[in-house]
Amino acid sequence: MPRPEFLTGGEPARLIPITADSAREQKSVSVILAGLRSVLELRQSLLKSLGVRVGTSATLEAWIEPVFLNEDKKAVKNKDRPDGLLILRTGRREWRALIEAKVGNETIGEDQVSCYLQQAKNHKLDAVITITNQFAARPTHHPVKLPKNATKSVDLFHWSWAFIRTQCQLLLKNDGVEDEDQVFILSEILRYLESDRSGISHFDQMNAEWKDVVNKVKSNAPLAKTSDEVQNTIAAWHQEQRDLCLIMSRLTGSDVSLKLKNDHRLDPAKRLKDDADAFCKTPTLNCALHIINAAADLEVTADLQRRMIYCSMRLTAPKDKQSTKARVNWLLRQLKKTAPAGFFIRATRPGKAETTYQALKDLRDSPDLLESDTSNTAVTTLEVVYEVDLAGKFSGRKVFVEELEKAVPHFYQEAGQLLKAWAPPPPRISKVESAPAATGEEAILEK
Repeated sequence: MPRPEFLTGGEPARLIPITADSAREQKSVSVILAGLRSVLELRQSLLKSLGVRVGTSATLEAWIEPVFLNEDKKAVKNKDRPDGLLILRTGRREWRALIEAKVGNETIGEDQVSCYLQQAKNHKLDAVITITNQFAARPTHHPVKLPKNATKSVDLFHWSWAFIRTQCQLLLKNDGVEDEDQVFILSEILRYLESDRSGISHFDQMNAEWKDVVNKVKSNAPLAKTSDEVQNTIAAWHQEQRDLCLIMSRLTGSDVSLKLKNDHRLDPAKRLKDDADAFCKTPTLNCALHIINAAADLEVTADLQRRMIYCSMRLTAPKDKQSTKARVNWLLRQLKKTAPAGFFIRATRPGKAETTYQALKDLRDSPDLLESDTSNTAVTTLEVVYEVDLAGKFSGRKVFVEELEKAVPHFYQEAGQLLKAWAPPPPRISKVESAPAATGEEAILEK
């Protein structure tokens, strides 16, 4: 593969790079970029997440440690150059992106990202893609805060290593790769990404201030929405939300995404600001996971005051059943295989009517327990809730994440995947007796 004219240095990405054992970063970048070049479905999947379409006739070049023509000699000397370069050619059109990656606990700072954005701008490239163990809600959300005008002429994207690993797993699990040789290549890439030696990890603990924040909430001490402890807590929660999506994607074999408001989806800084403000008013951490074809979004709440984790899914009660008991029985039939420990059902009614809440194990014997003493109105919403009381363990940075990542899959496996949303029955044509055949004078008139 000839080197592009605008490069004076750089090597093609290799599936089996020959590097020092300590060069984990260079090795990981080489493996994944060579994988993109080798496996059509992998490059289609990853580049689609950036809004870049890859047709079957498009070609992809992948280079490691590129050096550009007329590059600043000082930058080359200081090794201030990107880890990789992608060039996607579709007919006469080209899309080019710089790659900068980190492994282990290393992160990319604002100065470095700004430097690469400027470099991309100087060489008329389309994008900069960073790859680290940091998580982002979407590839268009970046863990590094930058002024809005910094990405005016060059797009900035972010992939976590865990996101890339999950895309590989989904393609293999769902038989998403047609060519057998490419299946083997992708399997080997995944084997490397899952190895401890790759330096790739998942989010496994909350921020350093987590314990202090939990204790402050417990003692009703005030929290400042602009303080480092609150900002870092919300940022850590955002990373954990994304990790939950990846975990559930791998377990279900389908794409699980975060449900975000439009303004939060488009502006991660506003999302952080709004979530910090809401957290200081009500000290709970919340998110909703959208699972394809599930009966409802899977809602997750971590309540710092009660030191509880809640997982839930909310269904509209069937309107073709008139009484609360009949509507509750409709839900109980769906949960007959659910192990009841920790599961509850919440019944809500219109307006200010009483909400009732009972354990699943008790409702199986007495579904009328969800009846209200103060309202005759039938329930309109039924919510299945799974509770985990962590008590003192809640403040543990690692324990909290471990318990949360056990609770969400457990709830979905025991209840969520069993639920079916109610739908009104289709309209029917009522049977009408055939009219008697016309005879005599009636028949003549009809003619």
